[in-house]
Amino acid sequence: MLDDFLPRYDVHEVHSISTSAAPAAVMAAIHRLTPAEVPVLVVLMAIRSVPALLRRRRRPLRGPLLDGFRRGGFATLRETPDELVLGVVGRFWQPSGGVRRIESAEFRDFDEPGFAKAAFNFQIERAGGRTLLRTETRVATTDEHARRNFGRYWRVVHPGSALIRIAWLRAIRRRAERDSA
Repeated sequence: MLDDFLPRYDVHEVHSISTSAAPAAVMAAIHRLTPAEVPVLVVLMAIRSVPALLRRRRRPLRGPLLDGFRRGGFATLRETPDELVLGVVGRFWQPSGGVRRIESAEFRDFDEPGFAKAAFNFQIERAGGRTLLRTETRVATTDEHARRNFGRYWRVVHPGSALIRIAWLRAIRRRAERDSA
C-alpha cells in the first residue's frame, strides 16, 4: 500500500522479522506497544527533542506508541487487517521537525516546496506456519532545496532510524508472542 501514497521516493529502508504469533496478535501488538517496550526509540527521540524540551513543549510519551506518533503529526493513511500505513509531512532536518499537520486525503498530492513526506508501514504475511512482519519507510522531498537539506540530515540519522525500526519489530514480536501464550 505504500505505493498508493508514496510511489516515488528519495530514500527508503526495509526491515523484517519472523514470529510464531498469529497475524491478528501481531497487529494487536503493533497497536498496543508502548514506548517503554522500545527504549532505544525513547532515547533517540529524546535526543532529537532536546530543543522542544528546553522550550517545555514536549510532553512525555505515554500510552500506545502509535498514539504518540499521531499526536506528533502522523496520519493513518490506510489500515487493513494485515497492513498499517502512516505518513507525515515536515522539514525533518529542522530541530523542531517542522511537522505540517495534514489530513490523510491530502498526503499523496502534497507538493508544497521545502518539505519532505515520510510514510511507513507494518505489513503482516503468513507463510509456512510463521508470520512475517515487515516495515518499510519511504521519504520523498518536494523540491531540490528540501532534497539537499534532507540528504544531509539523513546521512546523520539513518543509522539511528534503522536501529529504531529493528528494535520496534523485536518489541512487537515479544509482545505478540507473550500475549499469544
